[in-house]
Order: sequence, then structure tokens, then C-alpha cells
Amino acid sequence: MNSPEASPAPQETRFSLTPQRCWLIVALISVVALINYFDRQSLSVVAPRFQMELHLSDAGYGHVVSLFLLASAFSYAVSGMLTDWLGTRTSMALFVGWWSLAEAVTAFVTTTTQLAAARFCLGLGEPGLWVAAPKAVAEILPKKHHSLAIGVYTLGSTVGAVIALPTIAAITTHLPWKSVFILDGCAGILWLPFWLATYPNGKAQRAAAASLKAAAALADPGAKRAGTLKDVLSQSKTWKFLIARGMTDPVWFFYLFWFPKYLLGTRGLSMAEVARIGWLVYLFAGVGTLLGGLVSGWLIRRGTIPARAYRNTMLACAVLVPLSPLAGLVSNALVAVCIASLIALAHMAWLVTLSSAVIDLFPSSEIGKAFGMIAAGSAFGGMISTEIIAHVVTYHGYLPLFFIMMVLHPIALVMLWTTFREKVAAVAPA
Repeated sequence: MNSPEASPAPQETRFSLTPQRCWLIVALISVVALINYFDRQSLSVVAPRFQMELHLSDAGYGHVVSLFLLASAFSYAVSGMLTDWLGTRTSMALFVGWWSLAEAVTAFVTTTTQLAAARFCLGLGEPGLWVAAPKAVAEILPKKHHSLAIGVYTLGSTVGAVIALPTIAAITTHLPWKSVFILDGCAGILWLPFWLATYPNGKAQRAAAASLKAAAALADPGAKRAGTLKDVLSQSKTWKFLIARGMTDPVWFFYLFWFPKYLLGTRGLSMAEVARIGWLVYLFAGVGTLLGGLVSGWLIRRGTIPARAYRNTMLACAVLVPLSPLAGLVSNALVAVCIASLIALAHMAWLVTLSSAVIDLFPSSEIGKAFGMIAAGSAFGGMISTEIIAHVVTYHGYLPLFFIMMVLHPIALVMLWTTFREKVAAVAPA
């Protein structure tokens, strides 16, 4: 069976860059993804201290996280259009600069309202990375490398989560604990000059856009104008992917925002013990980002139609997630962390593969808007789930949550199955 890459497609038109520069850009995105998730994880690690200082309950902490996710949902919806309008280079710099300042400001909050406002501003900036990054991949690399590139930069996010626990523990041991937010913010600001010096400038972007438009017209003279937001929202696949992320991303939000608290509270571990074993969850999540990219990319290189390669990889991930309840049932904390690590691995491999599928299923003119709207579903799902988690934890403990998480990915895959099947049917005759 021939791969669709055998015939040129508009998506394949991209910047004329050397392979070394392309992968340098991917590496820079990976670094800023690390900073991004270090910023997100910082609050969950020091949450008990904030709660004590501000007299904040678990429900109150949940409301703060929900505000962050509410801002994220709005930002995802807008950042896709902003990225398409300003271009990848400028929009990425804007997103990183904004969230870095918001993270630094968190060090100076003295009330719950100020904390909520700071995290709301952080939520406005951080999501832009996850819209601009896949667009950058589509602009600089051929389709056969998309999955691996997304896996590489997503690995940066999980590395950030891995090092957050021990690094924040070390920082708070030797420095005032709020200084961690200042250091995070400075790291993002220092990253900006490297990005601006490496990514193609506006002139190159306009030339590439013109080339892309010409290639699209050559491939299909009757092709309609560049996709608008209305065009994206009118497609059923947009809503299916949006709902799928809204259902499954709360699993990752749980491990980001609540799992350290679970280990500290329910499991009764000290901060040192959490720092010693808790990072395994995020290490395995990082492995999952690479596996998701490598497995689907390997299948595509062997001639499998991309849509089928993504579907089969996501099926393998969905088979592992039902092990989730064991993480809450076993008595040994280390075993629980190992099981949770396997779930995190499966979810991140799923997420990378889903992101690659979006690039394959949507034309280049719609990628930014499609990613933005689909990721908005992730934020809305996270916001709703955070309120549910806060309620369940307060009145029933954590165990019911592990049972709920076991069914989310299988249900989402059943919903997406027809979308992948339609794409396979459309490509197979070629």
C-alpha cells in the first residue's frame, strides 16, 4: 500500500531550511515546553505552602486551577487565529513573554484573589505554545517527521514535570520558596532571543505562505480560499477531536495538579519522598511522548496510511489506560507510582499521536485554528474535571477518580474511529 507522501500535497510546502536548523528549532520548542511545564508544576508542588499561608482549602485550590484552565480555554480558541495572523515566530515570542511575566508575578501575591489572577494570566499565555508549535513543525519539516518532532518537543514538557519535583524541593530548601516563580519567569525571558534569532523572519514566512498558496492552487485549481474559523467549526471531525481531548486530557491534568498532593496527603509521603519517587510518573510520560512519535512514524515509513498508523497507535494506548484503578488500590506507594507512570506513558503517547493526526487530517490553512479549537476542548475538559476532582477528593477521596480515568480513552477512541476510517478510505485508492 502506497503512502500518501508519494504524491505532493499542499501541506508539504514549507520553509527552505537546512535539516540542522529545522531540528534546532524543534530543540528550542522542546526547551520552552520544558519551561512551560515547570511553570505549571510549580504551583502544585508548593500548593500546601500556599494553602497554609492563604488559608486555602482543597476546594479553593481547585477553583484557582479552574481559573487557570478557563483562561487556557479562551486562549486556545484565540491563539489559533492569532498564530495564523501574526505568524509562528512573532506569536510564539508573544506567548512566551506574557506567561513568563505572569509566572514571575506569582512570587509577589499575598491574597487568594491575587493568586487566582496571576494563574489566570498564566493560563492566557501558556496555551499559545501548543498551538504555535505544531504549526511550526508543519512549516519546517516533511510529514514523515511530524510525529517524531511533536514527540521531541512534547518530551520537553514531561522533562519539565520530571525535574520540577526535585528542583523545586532543592530551591525551596536553600532559597525563599516563592523565589521559584521568579526563576521560572526569568528562564522564559532568556529563551526569547534564541527563538527570534533562529526561526525564519516575517519576510520568509510571507514567501512560504505565497508558495503554499501557489502549491495548493496547482494541486487543486478549484480549491476554495484559506479555511476560516467557520470552516473549521463546520466540520464534524473538529468537534470529535475537541471532545476527545476534553475527555482524555483531564487524566494528565490530574497527574500535573493533583498527584503530588495525593502522594503528600493520602499516601502520607514527605516532600523528600515525593521528590525521590514522584518524578517517575513524568519520566514515563516523557518516554510516552517519544514512543507515540516513533511508533506512528515507523508505521508510516513502512507504508501504512498515516490515519491508520495514528489510529492503531492510539488503540494500543487505550488498551493500557484501564489499569488505572490499580494505582489507587495497591498499598505500596512505589508500586502505585509505577502503575501511575504506565498510565502517564500511555496518555502522552496518545496525545502526541492525536496531535500528529490533526496535522494529517486538516489542511495547512486550517491547522492553527483547528489546533486552537481542539485544544480549547482540552482546557474546558480540564476546568470541569478540576471542579469534579475537588468535590470528589473532599467528600470521597481519590480512589473513585482512578476508576473514572480507566474508561476515558477507550470511549474517545470509539468516537474518533469513524473519522480515521473516512481518511483511510479517502487515501487508500491513491
